[in-house]
Amino acid sequence: MADYDLIIRGGTVADGTGNGTREADVAVEDGTITAVGAVSGRGAEEIDARGLLVTPGFVDIHTHYDGQATWDSRLQPSSWHGVTTAVMGNCGVGFAPVRPQDRDRLVELMEGVEDIPGAALHEGLSWSWESFGQYLDALEARPRDMDLGAQLPHGALRVFVMGERAARLEEATPDEVAQMRALTAEAMRAGALGFSTSRTLNHRTVKGDPTPSLRASEAELLGIALGMKDAGSGVIEFISDFNTPDPESEFEMIDRLLSASGRPFSVSLAQRHTRPESWRRLLGLVEGLAGKGHAAKAQVAPRPIGVLQGLQASRIPFSMCASYKAIAGKSVAERVAIMRDASFRARLLEESRQPLRSDMAARLTDYDRMFPLGDPPDYEPAQETSLGAQARRQGRDPREVIYDYLVENEGRNFIFSPFANFAAYNLECCREMMQSPHTLIGLGDGGAHVGLISDGSFPTTLLAHWGRDRARGKLDVAWLVKRQTRDNARAVGLGDRGVIAAGYKADLNVIDFDKLGVEAPVMKWDLPAGGKRLLQKARGYRATIVSGAVTYRDGEATGALPGKLVRGPQAAP
Repeated sequence: MADYDLIIRGGTVADGTGNGTREADVAVEDGTITAVGAVSGRGAEEIDARGLLVTPGFVDIHTHYDGQATWDSRLQPSSWHGVTTAVMGNCGVGFAPVRPQDRDRLVELMEGVEDIPGAALHEGLSWSWESFGQYLDALEARPRDMDLGAQLPHGALRVFVMGERAARLEEATPDEVAQMRALTAEAMRAGALGFSTSRTLNHRTVKGDPTPSLRASEAELLGIALGMKDAGSGVIEFISDFNTPDPESEFEMIDRLLSASGRPFSVSLAQRHTRPESWRRLLGLVEGLAGKGHAAKAQVAPRPIGVLQGLQASRIPFSMCASYKAIAGKSVAERVAIMRDASFRARLLEESRQPLRSDMAARLTDYDRMFPLGDPPDYEPAQETSLGAQARRQGRDPREVIYDYLVENEGRNFIFSPFANFAAYNLECCREMMQSPHTLIGLGDGGAHVGLISDGSFPTTLLAHWGRDRARGKLDVAWLVKRQTRDNARAVGLGDRGVIAAGYKADLNVIDFDKLGVEAPVMKWDLPAGGKRLLQKARGYRATIVSGAVTYRDGEATGALPGKLVRGPQAAP
């Protein structure tokens, strides 16, 4: 008879506390860590981890698997990157609560905000729910390769209560605010981990309409926050442009919401290239909330935020040109053949010289911030490797260099176009943000922007780039592990995971740290209705373990699906 279900032998353990590493065995029984140290006896299964890094499973608090989780048991790409718990329902978008007549509206919102193909959502969603609790029941019915928690999205809640008036951005009446408060409390009691809202103009439906929560009043937000107080649980996740000359006024409102509700809070933070120092002011405002006793954090990213452009992706730098629009619906192979024609090339390049009509178009045609992605990908590329810099060295128009690069390799090349966190052509701003005690590592958007980004690989970048590869300013590996495990888990109320110690949930990674890295993303057409998505695997994960069961070995699924829905906060052992 075995003494334990699983023993991981002789690994270098970074236990999630940040207190350095040590060589130890880890024993698991009934999905729980039972011993750490020199473990005698034997396991029904044993993993030889000598020379390997052993960490808690990674906790990703910013994903958008709201649709995929209803039809797919494998939350890839996140599960390839050591993630054992994902939190979705971010940015105020999601699919519950919902009335039958509003289903299309929520799909249009998700498609526009998170770039998830509407056809895939229409075909993949069963809509076997109306209330948020019923949505959680539907999620709970499917086994998965990781645990999953959900937040109540403001967009869906507002449309459920206000209907068409929500889409027109009208102010909620006192009765409607009272309904939202009651529904919020109901969702938290059913198992929501929190509530999310968006106040950014960047979030629009696929038809170009603003997100319904854009101008929600303080009275409405207060009612929702008090619903969380009524239930006694839940975190508040906030997205805003903070574009006014006085962002302090918005933070004063946030202060009032947190003072009234007592709930934890997080807000997204990144460096804007147009105002590269403004993030410091916003982080200072978060620090000010913490100084008043609020559990306030900023979610930050470990690498640039940007998009991948290419003939396989959702856009290229020539997407707004008439000649390209005429062929955009054709297959990649057909477009490559057409674009190799000299007359088409000349016509498209001439069209590309016309003035740009939107800030987004200008941002995504910044030739000096357009980089060949490469294999393996380089997310901190040197300034001189940009396609604009290459064009100057060659004495050519950068549009010609970009055009030729897109057509090479049968149209499979990707251009990495960072538009945040890379103003100085380095990641020093990310290092400073991550080192603040008032931040969390997030914003990977796993499951979203599937035709434009592949940032579900953030956890691997965090460890490999910052803990091993960066030429200067490397960060301590044990501390990086803590940031992706215990810190994130505690921020969303999951005290039962993120640490390797007796009594904690047996979510673990066994990593060949020397080989750890992200692979080049590839486009797959495997969503419902043949929808496409970028997928990016990793190297170096020898085993990923959820509740004591090995879900992945050397990057390949084992068939085990022990992942469960996490309902509400979980107490520490």
